[in-house]
Amino acid sequence: MKILVTGVGGQLGFDVARVLKDRNIDYVGADLQEFDITDFAAAHAFITEHKPDAVIHCSAYTAVDAAEDNKELCYKVNVTGTENIARICKGIGAKMMYISTDYVFPGTGDCFYEVDAETKPINHYGLTKFEGEKAVQTILKDYYIVRISWVFGENGNNFIDTMVRLGSERAELNVVADQIGSPTYTFDLAPLLCDMIASDKYGVYHATNEGICSWADFAEEIFKCAGIDCKVNHITSAEYPTKAKRPFNSRLSKAKLVEEGFKLLPPWQDAVKRYLEVK
Repeated sequence: MKILVTGVGGQLGFDVARVLKDRNIDYVGADLQEFDITDFAAAHAFITEHKPDAVIHCSAYTAVDAAEDNKELCYKVNVTGTENIARICKGIGAKMMYISTDYVFPGTGDCFYEVDAETKPINHYGLTKFEGEKAVQTILKDYYIVRISWVFGENGNNFIDTMVRLGSERAELNVVADQIGSPTYTFDLAPLLCDMIASDKYGVYHATNEGICSWADFAEEIFKCAGIDCKVNHITSAEYPTKAKRPFNSRLSKAKLVEEGFKLLPPWQDAVKRYLEVK
């Protein structure tokens, strides 16, 4: 099997490519310098030249707040770009995996969202990722859609890196405590995605590290593991307004993973510890 990984310069794409290389699986990594996913002709030329059997589509516009001011660009990347990849995959008979997000849900209540729960995004980024999901489901008969949340990985900036930097500079930090979800370590997620794409177990999945926390809990665990003496003040979302609304509830049920026989990812606390050990 030959696999094309888009967004290989990002946190997830980087680790997916690493796993494929470690497994001696033929792959091609692509980012903006290889081709622009929003340009159908350029994308078609590149993909048909390499003739992959599958595409793991990690490329996305992920700047959630900036998306509110750059709606057209965000839509172009996350929807038009995804439509282009799906159309090309259909044309060459390649499998497609689309990486989505917890932000497709409204984030209300305290339940764990099942894969078939009602989607109702509350910000533009979430809307574009949802529209990307719909494009994949409309164009392709068989596909993998994997929703993830609170991502951190070696190849890029993330919440852990920010907390380590700020915690080293300040005696205390205010961190939101009323948004609940699950951190996702790309090092742990990437092998699961590679296992999934090698199977015929198509469908919609949720995949995060196990366990839930608030951003404030997350920060406290980071400081504990990093040996940083910084007090975390638990505050509300109202006390830390952002351009884009964030869901209060990002709990994602992993029941579909279990049903299909995939191994759950390690606890998020263990992932934080391991990430900091290699940084």
